[in-house]
Amino acid sequence: MPEYGYFLSCEEHGPADLVEQARMAEQAGFRSLWISDHYHPWHDAQGESPFVWSVIGALSQAVSLPIETAVTCPTVRVHPAVVAQAAATSAVMTNGRFRLGVGSGEALNEHILGHTWPPADVRLEMLEEAIHVMRRLFTGEEVTHHGTHYTVENARLYTVPDEPVPIDVSGFGPKATALASRVGDGYITMMPEADMVRRFRDGGGGGKPVIGGTKVCYGTDRDEAVRTVHRLWFNEYLPGEMGQVLPSPRHFEQLQPLVTEEMIAERGVCGDDVDEHVAALTAFADAGFDTVYVNQIGPDQRGFFDFYRTKVLPQLPGN
Repeated sequence: MPEYGYFLSCEEHGPADLVEQARMAEQAGFRSLWISDHYHPWHDAQGESPFVWSVIGALSQAVSLPIETAVTCPTVRVHPAVVAQAAATSAVMTNGRFRLGVGSGEALNEHILGHTWPPADVRLEMLEEAIHVMRRLFTGEEVTHHGTHYTVENARLYTVPDEPVPIDVSGFGPKATALASRVGDGYITMMPEADMVRRFRDGGGGGKPVIGGTKVCYGTDRDEAVRTVHRLWFNEYLPGEMGQVLPSPRHFEQLQPLVTEEMIAERGVCGDDVDEHVAALTAFADAGFDTVYVNQIGPDQRGFFDFYRTKVLPQLPGN
């Protein structure tokens, strides 16, 4: 049966609010934390984007929950040698309770230094090499690496945890899932699809953890919750590769008319129907996930945590 964690949204909340949400999550009975790693929010209405590694430092002192990035792109905006140092320090500060979730990224965050945004196959190739570099650095030994995409000269991490930082790989299609199976310590995906879980396990993932997450909007007025989702997270409902290739928040804003409130009302988890929330999370358990993270959209964080503490978490399988 899976464990349930809380998903902190750096796109929607500032550092102090994220730390307070982590405290409430621990008090409510959530077992771990996910935290997004972005340079930009998806669009301006979300309104925030703090530096994730600073927030993780604060979280390590505020709560005792395990923490994972969901997800970091260690390929374009930040060199993998620097991500390795940040992850190793985070693991030390959390006494080994840190996992590094990685993915191939989005142009929204990664093109900001003016580099060409590579096609998907090249991004996956870069990600695999980046993972190789980071794993070598986690040993604490001096590393020199001359690869296809990255060069490292005489680099050594002096502050490292007792055990190497686990690296979980995000995948939403067959090629990324195959990469996760081959090189990941775990697999991250955002849909409760049993076929993808089987593909990961059959491809070499075996008994490694499968980790997923979803967004909900708790509120006593379901129509208002739907409007909140439409205002803040309509981008979750955009089809295809738009999320990976659009370069700025304003481009996402231009696509908001493609997503209607009716679409969200039909597909989203909104309001205070306990059965609706339980069913959404149980779908991950049924698909074979080991850990499931849930994020509350909008400002009513305290109401959400009270609702989940008293009504939702007690009914979930494994709790």
